[in-house]
Amino acid sequence: MVVVAMEGSAGVMDGHRSRNSWQKGCVGTLLALLVLGSMGGVAASRDSGPDLTAFARYNEVRIYDRYFRKYSKRFFGVGFDWFFFKSQAVAESNLREEVQSSAGAVGVMQIMPSTFEEIQDRNPSISGPIDQARWNIAAGIWYDRQNFVVWETVRPSGEKLKFMLGSYNAGRSSILRAREVAVEDGLDGRLWESIALGLPEITGRRSSETLAYVERVLGIRKVLR
Repeated sequence: MVVVAMEGSAGVMDGHRSRNSWQKGCVGTLLALLVLGSMGGVAASRDSGPDLTAFARYNEVRIYDRYFRKYSKRFFGVGFDWFFFKSQAVAESNLREEVQSSAGAVGVMQIMPSTFEEIQDRNPSISGPIDQARWNIAAGIWYDRQNFVVWETVRPSGEKLKFMLGSYNAGRSSILRAREVAVEDGLDGRLWESIALGLPEITGRRSSETLAYVERVLGIRKVLR
């Protein structure tokens, strides 16, 4: 969930609202069943770790795939694995555009309204409202891109993805500070495992949420296709 202010490119198709309402009606029941099934699979396996295979059911939900593909290509380039962003959306909202968290985060990618406004200011092509899946996904992936490019020195790309996801969840400044702690302790600040060791000093108990979030997204990615 994007819960901090952002740190520092298609108009709406004709009839989008009517099609959107129809689509939500068609997939609403399916999504509800998938959410329950996924939650059950995770809860049943707490002793041995989450059974992320339950999330394979989200392969049946393709309503937003065109947006994940479109904006992954636009902001990350041809050939980037857009399933990472679908996996992130599953972890954030179970692919439900109507979800609003207790903290006020909205939609498929769980973006705070203030962060969404800043994203639109910097990228006017994201022109629709936060509660429409297309624009919520576009904003989330654009925000991911900002977090991805800032970690230029991190290699390989798998490590860089972890830094990106951790920044999305905890805020880039928190990850930067955790890296400083890790480096001060003599650890390699280009490795996520070093960040994992330094983050509790920065975000306290919430650090476990961030670390679990990164692993959850990457785990979900393994079962989506």
